[in-house]
Amino acid sequence: MKRHRLRKLLIVIALLLAYAGAVVLPYARQPAVSADTVEGFSASGFYADADSGQRARIISDNGEALAERIRLISQAEEEIILSTFDFNADDSGKMLLAALLDASRRGVHVSILVDGLAYATGILGNPWFLALTQEENVELKVYNPINPLKPWKLMGRLHDKYLMADRTAYILGGRNCYDFFLGDHDGYKNYDWDVLVCCEDAESFPSMDQLREYFQSVWALDDCRAVDKGKDEKQEELLALYRQMRQEHEDWFLPVDYKELTVPARSVQLVSNPIGPQVKEPVVFYTITELMEQAEESVSIHTPYILCDEWMLGQLSDICGSVPQVSMMTNSVANNGNPFGAMDYYVNKEKLLGSGVSMLEYDSGVSYHGKCFTIDDRIAAVGSFNWDMRSAYLDTELMLVIDSPELNGKLREAMGLYEKDALKVIDASSYDLAEGQVPQPLSSGKEFRLKLLRYLAYWARFLM
Repeated sequence: MKRHRLRKLLIVIALLLAYAGAVVLPYARQPAVSADTVEGFSASGFYADADSGQRARIISDNGEALAERIRLISQAEEEIILSTFDFNADDSGKMLLAALLDASRRGVHVSILVDGLAYATGILGNPWFLALTQEENVELKVYNPINPLKPWKLMGRLHDKYLMADRTAYILGGRNCYDFFLGDHDGYKNYDWDVLVCCEDAESFPSMDQLREYFQSVWALDDCRAVDKGKDEKQEELLALYRQMRQEHEDWFLPVDYKELTVPARSVQLVSNPIGPQVKEPVVFYTITELMEQAEESVSIHTPYILCDEWMLGQLSDICGSVPQVSMMTNSVANNGNPFGAMDYYVNKEKLLGSGVSMLEYDSGVSYHGKCFTIDDRIAAVGSFNWDMRSAYLDTELMLVIDSPELNGKLREAMGLYEKDALKVIDASSYDLAEGQVPQPLSSGKEFRLKLLRYLAYWARFLM
């Protein structure tokens, strides 16, 4: 009898291991950069000598990020396109849903694209989303829906975050659609970046054309499934919330002069990964690092996490070997809200410093989620790309690369507000501390968890 139970247990374990292998193994190989990508790269293609008519503005504040999204939605007349990794029906999420519902009632066509993981964990069956998606003018599609019967596709995720309103303007960056990233709320939050782009001539708006073409290519994938329209009675509550928003935040709904609020851009280029849910050629990482290597004086990088394989570290070493000043700011181990990111930096900090990069650690107590970089005094870039293997090889990712001395200066100034309080790293165990700086202590409990995670899950760092 015992032998029979043991045999059944071994069969169950074998099946679980086989299933885990089916989830992990399709993503375990990291593809090299193709000859076509190498031959197609040209640093000069990201620069221009004349004003393109496009204009841009950095959005660094979470409250402003929500306000600008509501403003674009409220001013739209024909079409709204929203793509996001995660979307929750919390306070800021409901505000967005209310604004989208009002837009659809005005006759505006609303297209929403969300990742399959976010759909399964927060949107499926949610009455607030059902109240919006039952509208005739609203379409919701899910990228790579979670399907346990297809484990070989489970790790490919949509990580893009952008909002387009007509051909007026768009917002692109690293913010998801919920309270951690949007609005002035108490409690836990993340700091992040967006860039708003508009154009003096809406009919000649090249980066809008790039983004729309990109969206349409993802929307048309067989791996994107349209959600059937449901029905829920939360519509009246959303409409009441919209009326309340208009009363309490009147300025959100007023037209603004975007020309006055933005600066000119000579070139705006969208950089994207392959769009299918399979393992990916690292197009974004290759493109931005090759562009950085052409810098004459300086490169400054912000990223919440750093999980690099040897090729990625080699790319960073090449940048440091050819550019006089290369700095990177990330969360300290104690400050990092991502346990896998904290673990990897804890383990590989010395190896990272060996590339020659000057490291800064954000240590304020609020997890930093920003993904941006500057090159010399010309290029400013914002997007969804983290310096990790998941962003390089697994997820859809976008970075918007803008040639604009004015925007570059504003982004460097805004990045500097974080950097002035960051810890300046000397080596793997010490800092050059400014007067009054005291690093957050790494609690014994967190250190134990990081060590445990290292031994149990370091092999899976390419998935994190």
